[in-house]
Formats: sequence, C-alpha cells, structure tokens
Amino acid sequence: MKSILLIVIAVLAGALSGATPASSLAPMLDLAGAGQDPTKINYSRLPVLKGEHALVTQGPYNQRGMEAVVFDLADVNDPSKWNFRLHSYLAHFEGKYWMMWSHGRQVEDHPTQHLRYATSDDGIKWSAPRIIAGPPIRDGFRYISRGLWVRDGKLLALASYDEAYSEEGRVRFFGKSLQLHAWEWQPGARDWKPLGPIAKGAINNFPPAKMPNGDWGMICRGPGYDRDVFMLSGGIESPASWRRSPIVTELPADGFRPEEPDWWTLPDGRLLGLFRDNSRSGRFYRAVSADNGRSWSAPTKTNFPDATSKFFCLRTSRGFYAMVSNPNPQSRNPLGISTSSDGVTFTHMGRLPIPVAPGGGAFDAAHTSGSVQYPHVIEHDGHLLICYSRHKTGIEVIKVSLDEVERLHTGRL
Repeated sequence: MKSILLIVIAVLAGALSGATPASSLAPMLDLAGAGQDPTKINYSRLPVLKGEHALVTQGPYNQRGMEAVVFDLADVNDPSKWNFRLHSYLAHFEGKYWMMWSHGRQVEDHPTQHLRYATSDDGIKWSAPRIIAGPPIRDGFRYISRGLWVRDGKLLALASYDEAYSEEGRVRFFGKSLQLHAWEWQPGARDWKPLGPIAKGAINNFPPAKMPNGDWGMICRGPGYDRDVFMLSGGIESPASWRRSPIVTELPADGFRPEEPDWWTLPDGRLLGLFRDNSRSGRFYRAVSADNGRSWSAPTKTNFPDATSKFFCLRTSRGFYAMVSNPNPQSRNPLGISTSSDGVTFTHMGRLPIPVAPGGGAFDAAHTSGSVQYPHVIEHDGHLLICYSRHKTGIEVIKVSLDEVERLHTGRL
C-alpha cells in the first residue's frame, strides 16, 4: 500500500511540474540488425561515411602516455610547448568557421590551462592557433573551454574558471570558486574583450541554444559535480541573466552519476536532456522537460551504449537528428554518428572517416587511431563540421555533407 501511494505522489508531482516521465518515451536505440539490444552492435561493420579530414592543432605526444612537457610560462606564445588539447567547440561567424579549445601543459585540466582559437574559411584549412585568454594569473587556477556563443550578432567565447587542485593536491571537478566567464570578439581590434563572470557556481557543457519560448538554455553542473546538475535559462537581457532550475540534486539509488549533459528540442516542443553516466553503466540516461527547462523528470537509464565520454546531438535543417558519440562501451573508438527522425529513438549508426594518423592518410578500419573523443558539431552550407580530440593532444575536424548523413539515415549506406 505504501509503495502504491509513493507512485501516485510521484506521478502527481510530475504532472504538476510539467515534467513528462522519461520512462514513458520509446527506447532510445532501435537499429536495423541489432534492434533494441546494444550488445548486438558490430562496431567493425558499421557503415563508414565519406568526408574530408583536417588537423587543426597538434601537441607533442608520447606513446607511453600523455606526459607533462617541461616549459616556462614565457613560452605561452609557442603552442608547441603545451601538449594538452581538449574541449573543442565550433561556430560560424563573420563568414568564417571558428574553433576554441582548452590548451594545457599536461592531461588534464591542471593549473595554467588556458584558451586558444583558430579560424578557417572552409573548415579544412585552419589558421595558426591564437590566444583568447592566457594562463590565469591567480595561482592554482585554470580555464576550461566551454564553447562559442553567437548572441545578438556578437561572438562570445565561454570558459569555466576555478581552482584545479583539491587540498590533497589532486585535480578535481569542480573548485569552490567555480564561475562561467565570457570574452567578446572585437572585430575592429581583432582581439577578445573579457566580460568577466556571467554565471557563478556553474560550468556548462555546450554553449547556450535557443528553446521554443525564445530563451537561451544550457544544462550546467555546479561545485557539487554530479549532485548539482541544473538548467540555466534566459540570457535575453544580458549574457549574465539566468534562471536556475534543478535537475539532479542528489545521486539516485541506482548509482547513476550524471556527467557532461546535452539537450535538444523535440518536434513537439519538449526538451530532452541526455547524460553520460560516470558510474560506467555503459548507457546514457535521459530526462524530459515540458516547460522550457523549468522542471525535469527524473533521469532514467536508456538502452543506448556509451563509452563514458562526451557526445553532442543537433537537429539538422532536413529535420532528422544527428548525434556524434563514442558508442562502444569498451573504448573511445570509433567515433560514431547516429540518426533519429523524432529525436527520441535512433535507428541508424555509422562511423566517421577518421584516419589512422592525425595528419591524414588511410582510414582507420581497425580502430588503431587511438582515443578519439569529445566531439562538437555544427551545420553550415550543406555540411556537418565535426571537431574532436585525438589522445587529448590534438584537435581534428571531419567535414561531411548532409547528403551523406541523410544516406545513413535512410539506410542507403
């Protein structure tokens, strides 16, 4: 009797808050051949999309491990002296492609980590890396790249700012001083103007995107890490005007540990939030909001496989959704692309044409290209441009036509 009462209370609470239970959604994975069973996916036999590849920036890499490079801070203008490159993001602005990333001395997210960017006319040939913000002046602090935000005709670069080490001297996520900072591109000066903090106690995972009601939105985490996940919505009056709505405030009983979230708008106007699970269940979790992010259902486990890595999904101009992720729970390779007609159930999966070596060459049919992870995707001029990091020491891009992605989506690859 008590359990029935608790269920009734939960259902009523969800109805009053406007949150639709994520458990009521159709399965997230339903592939031809594998069906709804992720263990039946043969990653070596996934269709491979055709596309162009380019290396944007590469640091030194030691095959025995990603070791710290000995350097002096006076070498900040020489990017080759820094080996860590991760958290890359794309935007199209002023007729160019833009990319930013975290640039550090060692893997990963140690003090002095800072922000760099590059530009490209075509997404394939990139400029030399330049600095958005150098190493923080405050001892022990770091910047972590958080995305490029095109807002009201201006380009903003976002990054978190916090202390990198715990009291025991180990890298931690996140420090008590956590803030989200912004820099605005100045076309005349060809430089970045610091705007300071735009949100306190928050680190986003991707730059804000527009919600159905016209507000900007981004799912963030706070200093409480996986016990502090929330939606920031607003951003209309200024880049610093946000309303905070909780999603996860304590760890669920099933052991789920939410990490690196993304969200997108479904055709019916609801928001779907997706979460990496740091408890290494090898599956995504998802939640739903029916009121533009003000309230959310409890995240529930899906049948979509994941290597405990970052991912990104967008709705293309042709109506279908495309998600880039590491779908093999055993490895951050391959980097796959999956498509969905409704943003809920993904029915086709393929592999991106990543070469064996960062400099290009033969396609990596045997998954020997190592660790390829942390993608971001934009659509422009009939193509998807996808950036990612290899070994956390280099940033690369893949350019794929929408025609090619649609061939995957319609089962013609």
